[in-house]
Amino acid sequence: MRAMVLREQGSTATPILETDFPDPLAGAGDVLVRVRATSLNYHDVFTRRGMPGIKVPLPAIMGLDCAGDIAEVGPGVEGWSAGDRVLVDPRNRVEGGLIGETIHGGLAELCRVRAHQLIRIPDQVSYVDAAALPCAYGSALRMMYTIGEVAKGERVLILGASGGVGVCSIQLAKLAGAAVIACAGSTEKLAKLKQLGADYTVNYVEQDFVREVYTLYGKPARRGAGTNQGVDVVVNYTGGDTWVKSLRCLRVGGRLLTCGATAGYDPPEDIRFIWTFELKILGSNSWDREDLIKVLDLVRSGALKVIVDRTFRLEDTPEALRQLENRQVLGKLVVTP
Repeated sequence: MRAMVLREQGSTATPILETDFPDPLAGAGDVLVRVRATSLNYHDVFTRRGMPGIKVPLPAIMGLDCAGDIAEVGPGVEGWSAGDRVLVDPRNRVEGGLIGETIHGGLAELCRVRAHQLIRIPDQVSYVDAAALPCAYGSALRMMYTIGEVAKGERVLILGASGGVGVCSIQLAKLAGAAVIACAGSTEKLAKLKQLGADYTVNYVEQDFVREVYTLYGKPARRGAGTNQGVDVVVNYTGGDTWVKSLRCLRVGGRLLTCGATAGYDPPEDIRFIWTFELKILGSNSWDREDLIKVLDLVRSGALKVIVDRTFRLEDTPEALRQLENRQVLGKLVVTP
């Protein structure tokens, strides 16, 4: 089969198109999926570079999020048939492992998965849209609703709002009835985020988002009227030098939500803001199967839009990874083998 194969890791490593990579074989409990679409995530950039503490067996086929139709059903599999349209939950919650990292992923014509990882795609949802959902939209839904409990009337500041998690978080906050301040690094991106529903936008390259929050909602204080100034929620899954600034934006009792650390896992901290303003730091780890089913239902109903910036051919995956790493994307990038 044709596959994008990673045979080494490092800052200059890149997957190479191989046209004769061995086809996977369906064993007991397995299903072979003919891949129709695979979305890229920043996790793929980390896999290419290499991550401390995570050993990726090489050669590896990346691509966590994939959708397609069943090509073959292995022995013992019930309830699924060849031709069924399916989305793959990248996490194998029974035996362990992650598609596109420790197990061959979706950047290939065929992908072998366990039957319990499959979710049926509604007729109203395309392969491309379905493939864009698990890591980004699933993580956003769990962070915003299951963990963060974002509610009507709240003020929500979203950093990195132009990424896959960000564009979903904007929509989920608006569906909950919250006001949204979206931060991104270009005028073009901010205009699109405004169209997506953001009430206010901040260009973090040209503006200090802390000052912008103070201008809109006042500077938080421990007593008097100031206890309700600032924002109720900050979404920060980047880390880095935005971490302490995020704390400074929160009202007394405010919540900082995070589901990752794309700018670095060791940001500077200032614990004074946490105890002084009685802040809550809430971590959200990926998604549950129920989160993916809920996201698919929201997309099927039209309540949630899947924002796909561009699609690429399989052989153009290195260029797609370059654009993702350089933040030249709004929403998701999808590869169609």
